[in-house]
Amino acid sequence: MEFKDYYKVLDVDKNATQAEIKSSYRKLAKKYHPDLNDGDEKAQEKFKEISEAYEVLGDEKKRQTYDQFGSAGDFRSGQNFNPNDYGYTYTTTDAGDFSDFFNMFFGGNPSTSSNGSSGGFNFDNIFGGFRNASPKKARTRNSYESEISITVSEAYNGVEKNMSFNINGENKSILVKIPKGMTKGKKLRVKGDKWGIDGDILFTVKILDDEYNVLNGLDITTKAKVFPWEAYFGASKIVNPVSGKIKVKIPENAKTGDRLKVANRGFVDRNGNTGNLYVEIEIVNPNQLTEKQKSLYKRLSKTTE
Repeated sequence: MEFKDYYKVLDVDKNATQAEIKSSYRKLAKKYHPDLNDGDEKAQEKFKEISEAYEVLGDEKKRQTYDQFGSAGDFRSGQNFNPNDYGYTYTTTDAGDFSDFFNMFFGGNPSTSSNGSSGGFNFDNIFGGFRNASPKKARTRNSYESEISITVSEAYNGVEKNMSFNINGENKSILVKIPKGMTKGKKLRVKGDKWGIDGDILFTVKILDDEYNVLNGLDITTKAKVFPWEAYFGASKIVNPVSGKIKVKIPENAKTGDRLKVANRGFVDRNGNTGNLYVEIEIVNPNQLTEKQKSLYKRLSKTTE
């Protein structure tokens, strides 16, 4: 069996204080947490290894036991060792997700506090609300995939959606909270425990465009409908995309399909990146004309004969 250097795993010195160990663990656990590395098996293994190391070094008694045997020459050199040489009997019973090395010393059952955290540390503090997250192990969970459709406005502002599923013959309904700034194709993981689902639901976000909000990356294209005389002489128009009302100047001799660019008034993603707004001109005729306007149109039409 190969010795595990828990100090090296947590990137701390052997004389590190408990505060230093906890600080390093928090940083590494956040980096490799499965919720932030979906589908990355290497990250999950690393997270499990980090959790195991903190389970030992974050507990004074376990750390003392570990240090006692960690001073042996075979351990320091990282060679394989026989636990029987040190008074331990090693068996291969099912002892959870931690390594055989851990199980040999500590019986394979990570200690947990009432809040489900390891070593007296509340793991929720790392992520500010990853529901049911626990550092003691990164077990494989059932995973279900689905697609969730939202409008550009819902993506921009955030929304809650009720979703219904049939899982293994049972109808399930859950409330999905979609944060603002979600973009096309992004994945959203929802833990199913709260909704009576054994596993996670992985949603792929689909964003539905509408006439006045077409999303391309972080750029939004909206429309400005102008009358023929406004297109010819120029005008000021108010457009109202999801990013907010804005007045734009229609240049003289504008044509349908012309586009005006407004920098940094597009979509804002979850990282604060902002796209541009493009205003596409569409020339339309009024639904109704006054008698005076009809007369002017007739006079204009005669000039083209």
